[in-house]
Amino acid sequence: MPSAKPLSNILLMIIILAAVGQMTQTMYVPSMALMAADFQVTPSLLQAVMACYLIPYGLSQFIYGPLSDRFGRKPIILVGLAIYVVGTIVALFATTFDGFLVGSVIQGAGIGCGGAMARTLTRDCFEGSRLHKANSLVSMGLIFSPLIAPVLGGYLSTLFQWQASYLFLLVLAGVVFLIMSVGFRETLPKESRRNDRVITSYQYVLSNRQFQGYLLCLIAIFSGISVFEAAAGVLLGSTLGLEATTVSWLFVLPLPGFMLGSWLSSVIESRYTNATTIVVGSVSLVLGALSIFVPGMQGMVTVESLIGGAFVYFLGAGVLFPAATTGALTPFPRHAGTAGAVLGGVQNMAAGGFTLVAAKMSMTDQFALGLILLIMALISSVGLLLCKNQTEVPELPMAA
Repeated sequence: MPSAKPLSNILLMIIILAAVGQMTQTMYVPSMALMAADFQVTPSLLQAVMACYLIPYGLSQFIYGPLSDRFGRKPIILVGLAIYVVGTIVALFATTFDGFLVGSVIQGAGIGCGGAMARTLTRDCFEGSRLHKANSLVSMGLIFSPLIAPVLGGYLSTLFQWQASYLFLLVLAGVVFLIMSVGFRETLPKESRRNDRVITSYQYVLSNRQFQGYLLCLIAIFSGISVFEAAAGVLLGSTLGLEATTVSWLFVLPLPGFMLGSWLSSVIESRYTNATTIVVGSVSLVLGALSIFVPGMQGMVTVESLIGGAFVYFLGAGVLFPAATTGALTPFPRHAGTAGAVLGGVQNMAAGGFTLVAAKMSMTDQFALGLILLIMALISSVGLLLCKNQTEVPELPMAA
């Protein structure tokens, strides 16, 4: 049975794979001012980098997921990592901002394999409460990479140039490729692989109301986090005029909130109910968004309200993320690749879209950021309400 497998080995593989994508998303943030000067563009335009990375990161997962259900997880992971390496080389040696954006697009398209597989591999190996615990541990483990990445990126850009961060990512991807080639054991046996038409698999997954509700919740959570990550660098670096190393340390302070929330999610679910877990996470999201929004209504930007509010918001996100991921994947033991692809793909594409919108809004104060976070918190609650009275969808018969 899947739930009999030990947690440690497979979770370590999931974390190191997904860490590449997580670090790519945040490592450049402290260097935004330096990159803007180098490419001769405005600092706010650098928010487009995250959108150009997240949109292909999300789109590619729609391809990786069904292919992994048909051919297995390992070959898909290795192909995606190889594409990511190519994109990192393009970004590293880019001489124009447009060229750098092309590299970011290729990076996102490649490492989308990690986004899809991070959700799929846990469903391959665990069920029930162990699946919730596994998703909580993965969330906690993954927070280390975006926690370290901005700090490391800030010091690298100060000591050398912003390109040093992308050289680090290139080496990291090569090491992970080697580890996955040698140490990863396939989690989807041949007898469990699907030959369904792709459209049939997607229709089957998307017809589940429970999946729809949790997906909407995850879209809102991840979009709020991504908008904060894109806007925080502008507010701290350009508006408040703080140095890159200071920005990097302030930028990571909310992330332990996500880690704490992920730990609490497993504790609350095991001691009380999943409904209690959802209420705690939802309330925390709203309180965190209001902590940023209310000062923003007065045109203020303060480190205390910006970082403190983000900490509370990230705490709520950490509580909800494993609960919503587990709830969305549970109905699909034989379509985990497709379900994981939809979860990762849609939420990353939506996050990229909201980040593009945020890039066109005035970020001279906290108002716009707080408003977006508050809207995302409310959308998350709507999604969770949709999960009530869900109906079971019978398993598809195996295709010939």
